Amino acid sequence: MEEHGVIRFRPEGGIFESLVESILSQQLAGPAASAIIGKVRAIYPGGALEPTAVYRTPPGKLRAAGVSPQKLGYLKDLSGRVVKGKIDLEAVREMSDEEIVATLDEVKGIGPWTVHMLLIFTLGRTDVLPVDDFGIRKGVQRLYSLPEMPKKADIEKLAEKWRPYCSVASLYLWRHKDAK
Repeated sequence: MEEHGVIRFRPEGGIFESLVESILSQQLAGPAASAIIGKVRAIYPGGALEPTAVYRTPPGKLRAAGVSPQKLGYLKDLSGRVVKGKIDLEAVREMSDEEIVATLDEVKGIGPWTVHMLLIFTLGRTDVLPVDDFGIRKGVQRLYSLPEMPKKADIEKLAEKWRPYCSVASLYLWRHKDAK
């Protein structure tokens, strides 16, 4: 914390939009992901990503925006579950972190990492540590001068002393992984 100073952070975005952007960003470099997100947003009035609109969008239109067939299936599964009432996104806000992981993990293309990003960056939950995230693992490796990337169990043991502020620790670990 002394090395990096205060990290200014404010959670933002809607749950559905955040999940859509996470799906579109999977396994892509930042600029490529941003380009596709921009093209997908351009399909909708005002760039708004709404469940009903995404669900009703013809697959060809999303494909033309650069959405892969696999991610198209993920978007349709997510939006369909919301439209059909299988997932109530407003109720998600009131759930525990564990309940949110369990609920959203049912959606194709959404796993624990995606939910952890939602918990931190959209919902502002304070005690989230995405132990499988490369940046977290690299940050821990650098912070503790480890010869190799730490395993999940090692990070969880270290994180016991960071609770209930693992999200804050995560922000610093991400910053630290790139420090010179």
